Amino acid sequence: MRRFICILLLVAIAGTQVGCFVPIWSAERDRRARQLIFQSESFRHIPNIWERIWGLDMPDLATPYRTHGGVI
Repeated sequence: MRRFICILLLVAIAGTQVGCFVPIWSAERDRRARQLIFQSESFRHIPNIWERIWGLDMPDLATPYRTHGGVI
């Protein structure tokens, strides 16, 4: 009985500490904050990459007036 209670107590303590079987982020607070910052930074650049791929950041060539491309 004593052994069963000890095992049950150990499982309960370990169950509250784990959180997930395969954690995505580190358990250390500083390293986890760095990982989250890097992850959010990569998501922040997606619209800029999308515009660059599709050429949305380029000037429109079908303007109704002619533009001079050189230095005046």
